[in-house]
Amino acid sequence: MASVFRSEEMCLSQVFLQVEAAYCCVAELGELGLVQFKDLNVNVNSFQRKFVNEVRRCESLERILRFLEDEMQNEITVQLPEKYPETPLPREMITLETILEKLEGELQEANQNQQALKKSFLELTELKYLLKKTQDFFETETNLAEDFFIEDTSGLLELRTVPAFVAGKLGFTAGVINRERMASFERLLWRICRGNIYLKFSEMDTPLEDPVTKEEIKKNIFIIFYQGEQLRQKVKKICDGFRATIYPCPEHAAERREMLDGINVQLEDLITVITQTESHRQRLLQEAAANWHSWVTKVQKMKAVYHILNMCNIDVTQQCVIAEIWFPVADAGRIKKALEQGMELSGSSMVPIMTEVQSKTAPPTFNRTNKFTAGFQNIVDAYGVGSYREINPAPYTIITFPFLFAVMFGDCGHGIVMLLAALWMVLNEQRLLSQKSSNEIWNTFFNGRYLILLMGIFSIYTGLIYNDCFSKSFNIFGSSWSVQPMFRNGTWNTQVMKGNEYLQLDPATPGVYSGNPYPFGIDPIWNLASNKLTFLNSYKMKMSVILGIVQMVFGVILSLFNHIYFKNTVNIILQFIPELIFILCLFGYLLFMIIFKWCQYDAHVSQHAPSILIHFINMFLFDYDDPSNAPLYSHQREVQTFLVIMALISVPWMLLIKPFILRANHRRAQLQSLMIQENATEDIEGGNSSPAGQKTSAGAQEAQDDKEEFNFGDIFVHQAIHTIEYCLGCISNTASYLRLWALSLAHAQLSEVLWTMVMKTGLHQEGWGGLIGAFIIFAVFAVLTVAILLIMEGLSAFLHALRLHWVEFQNKFYVGAGYKFSPFSFKHILDGTAEE
Repeated sequence: MASVFRSEEMCLSQVFLQVEAAYCCVAELGELGLVQFKDLNVNVNSFQRKFVNEVRRCESLERILRFLEDEMQNEITVQLPEKYPETPLPREMITLETILEKLEGELQEANQNQQALKKSFLELTELKYLLKKTQDFFETETNLAEDFFIEDTSGLLELRTVPAFVAGKLGFTAGVINRERMASFERLLWRICRGNIYLKFSEMDTPLEDPVTKEEIKKNIFIIFYQGEQLRQKVKKICDGFRATIYPCPEHAAERREMLDGINVQLEDLITVITQTESHRQRLLQEAAANWHSWVTKVQKMKAVYHILNMCNIDVTQQCVIAEIWFPVADAGRIKKALEQGMELSGSSMVPIMTEVQSKTAPPTFNRTNKFTAGFQNIVDAYGVGSYREINPAPYTIITFPFLFAVMFGDCGHGIVMLLAALWMVLNEQRLLSQKSSNEIWNTFFNGRYLILLMGIFSIYTGLIYNDCFSKSFNIFGSSWSVQPMFRNGTWNTQVMKGNEYLQLDPATPGVYSGNPYPFGIDPIWNLASNKLTFLNSYKMKMSVILGIVQMVFGVILSLFNHIYFKNTVNIILQFIPELIFILCLFGYLLFMIIFKWCQYDAHVSQHAPSILIHFINMFLFDYDDPSNAPLYSHQREVQTFLVIMALISVPWMLLIKPFILRANHRRAQLQSLMIQENATEDIEGGNSSPAGQKTSAGAQEAQDDKEEFNFGDIFVHQAIHTIEYCLGCISNTASYLRLWALSLAHAQLSEVLWTMVMKTGLHQEGWGGLIGAFIIFAVFAVLTVAILLIMEGLSAFLHALRLHWVEFQNKFYVGAGYKFSPFSFKHILDGTAEE
């Protein structure tokens, strides 16, 4: 449970594995998903590593699986396995290669045969229709006359007829061409042959299928008459250029009928063969679909294992694999058990050896999450992954983030809509997860479903506090205001009430306000008052300042836990204490004045209450001679002077003392290291080879290795930057929390405008037209509410709450300079969420 508040304690270990057992051990660690491997071959080229051939074989299998997936697309439904298969053993790769290569070969052969058969079917079908159309043409044109195309001066075409006896000497060419090429084909024929041809064409009614692309194609049948060998050669070249298919067509009708009968018989035989080929292809695809997901999982696991093995070292004897792993200390037992299982699975008798090693690099940061806390942890990590063992802001963000969002979004009605949307995603999360949508926007909302759920709950709460539901108020407990006494006194009569749509509420008027506060939230009668904004602005502005100061002070207090954990006494005395004094003496005192004024002054004496803002400004100026602004309490001058002096003292406390103490500590460490080196030199010259002398020599070497350059100027500048940033940040951050007030005001006003301009207008209509119009107006109101107030305003409040946590809250205690723990996990690899 402690790991929720602070990142897990990590350990770096060397693991020694027998070569035969390395594959199975890494596979078991991949199933466990709690180990991050270090790349020990950073300087080795990827193509020179030990298991590069195995990785290439896995990539070849992935290529075959992609080919099978493309073939099954839109034809066969791939069956999902009930559970992921176990990691295959290395020897199973040969079996898998044999199965997939055989399946690929048979499928490619079936595709080629099917393509060849469909091409033959297409050609025979074209020839069949060509013979029919040619026969019809010769039957209708019994007295064929030859027409020639010539071009007149206007660019138009005209026909010139020659005697019929010339037709007996004509040759002809028949074929098929794509319909979209027909116009260009006809035009070029006329130009090249100078009009000395006769072209007849007809459209094929039946659309055909291209055997390669499987797209529908439309073609025309043509027959060209010409005279002479020269024109025949020209026509043939033009047909070849337009990729027109020329078919042999007999001159005599009997021969054409005989050929047509033979073609019909061939088409029937082809249809039978094509059907059988397609059935064989479907059987192959069904076989692939039944095991495709299992094959993909196995190949991905094998490839991942070999990729990890390429990150390991192999000793000179080629018998031992050496790996370095980061893992949580709490899971050391599970990792050892997984290594033993891998050893047993491989049949090895050598137990894997784990030895802890020291590392100069900082360990990775690992925060355990579940499906509820993952969204909040992602918000924190988006700013920066926490430093190792640094306090984790995510547990506090679970409450503060949706609450600050709700302060800006506070509307009961909109919160209910948001809550229902989040509940739908939460209750149907298993079904929605199984769909594996690739829509990035949807995945963003779905991954934050629990965050949206809490935001909706808190928005309902703040909406009830504001007494705001779609810009309307609830009158549950009855208003604490009464106008009856004013009627008796004659101040408010009927004419006054009719002549004023809005009236200003004054709590100080005798008899109007009962003095009892509304039991929960804001009195609903404020929704009718003209000074509603004046009242709510003051209330929400002070509430924003209070929330901001409380959260900032809480952030400063959290920094104390970091200093205590890292045993940094210097930071506690010279950083935390002056920071806390500074913020409490100035802004903590501001919070005190706000609450004190609320408690001290009621409605009857509020007109004579002093201004907190003027008091706060005069506090810095040491100006207490303002007669128009009476003091809040006795001895206020002495208290405020003391607080300002303490705040001023804390600034040089933070700025000056820490750099000098760090320099003194560094010099002391240098003197100690020099003394150790001198003792070691004396021991070596004296020939001291005792264990104590060796220990002294080792200590000297360690002191020399750990020696770091100390730059006093850099330390001082860094401390000055931190001091200035903190002092100015307290002021700017407090002002930044006023966005809670501004966003809340904007949301309430937008909601009221939408109700007034849309819904209220529709409800004023009467009769049947008004009834129908009410449905239309409500639909428009609902769409605008979702689009503007829920989505746009919700995203705006979300971004502002994000900024308040990243900048105003987390910068008080959170460095975020670490790097994320990325374990080797088959689950992450198969889900596609593994990091590079």
